Amino acid sequence: MGNVLEYYNRFDEWGRLDREPMEYLVNLHYMKKYLPVQGHVLDNGAGPGKYSMELAMHGYDISLTDLTPRLVEQASVKANELNLLDRFKTLEVADARNLYLFEDEQFDASLMLGPMYHLQDEIGRNQAIEELSRVTKRGGVVFVAFMTRTRHLTNSLLNPLQWRPNDNMRELTSFMETGIFNHSDEGRFTGAYYFNIEDIQPFMESHGFESMDLIASSSVAGSFSSEQFDYWRSRGEEDFRDVMELIYTEAANPYILGLSSHLLYIGRRS
Repeated sequence: MGNVLEYYNRFDEWGRLDREPMEYLVNLHYMKKYLPVQGHVLDNGAGPGKYSMELAMHGYDISLTDLTPRLVEQASVKANELNLLDRFKTLEVADARNLYLFEDEQFDASLMLGPMYHLQDEIGRNQAIEELSRVTKRGGVVFVAFMTRTRHLTNSLLNPLQWRPNDNMRELTSFMETGIFNHSDEGRFTGAYYFNIEDIQPFMESHGFESMDLIASSSVAGSFSSEQFDYWRSRGEEDFRDVMELIYTEAANPYILGLSSHLLYIGRRS
């Protein structure tokens, strides 16, 4: 996992969600829809904790983990700045494949919004989901992020030189067979694993989860520019609220799953 640490020691993950707000807003909308009214939430692979901060503001107790020490430190600083440290029961460096610092069935709900597309081997992916299941209470809801081969294929075809080695058919064919991508260019996106969309729910169900929803985190507005959002804001508060509700609703449309940069699986531990 050294390349993951190296990448996230340089990358501004908090800023990414500011620059691409639709993913954050859609995910948060569905978290609020499915989370219990109160409880202890694990944010596993949380990065700098943007979701954690929002949930803490809404009264949830939070345990935050990430593989990258720098990001855990950023989360701690941010929680302190926002006067939220008392809501954080844990701020620790941890590997999603081994959550030894937590007891069985400790959490009312769990988030895992990064690890599944950084674990390129099947054993590691199974370990991460087994650990997520172990620490989540029976009946607890989990939110797990995935990235898909369909979207990455689209990115590679549109901008082949930005996604080398997927700039030729031999590599594209290999990628579509394996889901494994390692960028050829120094400093670009860390090695990743991309799921086939149709495999996500069976994969989670094979680990004892009852599927509740699969959401296109970018919805139909992932490519919106700030100017396009400004237009809908200029229509007035009521119109903009209605537009956002439409975007949230369409995020659950299964026909757009392949267009979204990230998918959000929502399931309940059986």
